[in-house]
Amino acid sequence: MDLKFQVRPLADADHPNTTELDLTSADGTRLRLVARSIGGGEIEITRIDGRPVLFNGSAYESLVEIPSGAAHTTRGLLGVDGALLEEPRVSGENGLARLTSRRSSALPPDFRARLRELAADAKVWESTPVYFVQRGKPLFTSAAEMVHMAQERGWSLGRVALAHESQLLGVSESDVIREMLRRYDIMVRSVEQGLDPLFTGMQLLPTCAGEIFRAEAEGRLSVRSLHTRAAARALAVMHVDGAMGVVCAAPTGGSAGVIPGTILTLAEERNLTREQIAMALLAGGAVGVILAVRATFAAEVAGCQVEIGASGAMAAAAVVDAAGGSARQACDAAAIGFQNTMGTVCDLLHGTVEIPCHTRNGAAAAAAFVSADLVLGGYTNLIPLDETIDAVYAVGLAMPSELRCTSKGGLAITPSALALKPACGAGSCARCR
Repeated sequence: MDLKFQVRPLADADHPNTTELDLTSADGTRLRLVARSIGGGEIEITRIDGRPVLFNGSAYESLVEIPSGAAHTTRGLLGVDGALLEEPRVSGENGLARLTSRRSSALPPDFRARLRELAADAKVWESTPVYFVQRGKPLFTSAAEMVHMAQERGWSLGRVALAHESQLLGVSESDVIREMLRRYDIMVRSVEQGLDPLFTGMQLLPTCAGEIFRAEAEGRLSVRSLHTRAAARALAVMHVDGAMGVVCAAPTGGSAGVIPGTILTLAEERNLTREQIAMALLAGGAVGVILAVRATFAAEVAGCQVEIGASGAMAAAAVVDAAGGSARQACDAAAIGFQNTMGTVCDLLHGTVEIPCHTRNGAAAAAAFVSADLVLGGYTNLIPLDETIDAVYAVGLAMPSELRCTSKGGLAITPSALALKPACGAGSCARCR
């Protein structure tokens, strides 16, 4: 691939992570996309060759452009095999109709041939999914609904989340657990890699997770503490993340250490079974679902509070679930986790997820246990999770752009930060500029 980058203003960019891609294939075919990274590894395509769409990779998504008179017949072709997940959206201008559709499978093999019989100049663009196809409807869209369902059915938060994922994806609950454990195993491997004293590859920081972990084990710190072990494991994952290794975004790359650090330590302390681990992770994921619905995972939009703050809140809910707490208690623990990180800026040095991301991940992993134990021990949370997330989002939107993942404020512009020379090229690349 021959890649060229340009930094320039984009018309109608409604998100700080908007990118325009001008693509040319080997046979000379041109394609122009406008897309945005919205956090947590999620991408939305908003324009295809100038035509508005909203594709997010959760289904087989297509855009069909055809003369207006053929729109009704085209709609029938899109749904002839029963794979439509919802009614196609129809728009158009100048005698043309555009149909965007979401399907559970690819367009039928003969679709394009049959479309050309309707109109020789018909155009089709199709995007294949990058996630499990979302075939069903969510069981809840708010924490209040989630807790109410759990109370009605006598379920934990993890159990409600399991039912939600199974229905949303149209797969069995055992398949959901199997997939969650696959992701957990990725977390375990990243912890093991990062704790290796020979691990290298970061741009700014020397590795330290393994040394901290061993110092705790040998009693060389102020006290023996599961909180320090959790923090060291979180740092280990961020070592791998900073070196561009494989991690599980939980919910984002910049916050990938918190949940592994917390869950691995929790599993060790409580001798959790793999099924209990999966349920704890599902409980944490349920908190992430509510954040996704009500706010964002993008620090570029709302600061570090929706990345590392979110992972700390999710981890707190996971701890409560594994300890046998109720769904309400899990959501309350998540709420106070958010409340204690509200307003956290994103001021990463030189555009890398190393400083202050590493220590924030470590501190959030340790704090997840504190948030959980305060609630389990009797603390009464009076601001529920939904309202807390709304407040977090509002605070994030009020932050100046210098404090939202631009490396133009906070710690990123201190003299010591500016004097650092990244290993990638002593500050000469576009990322450092």
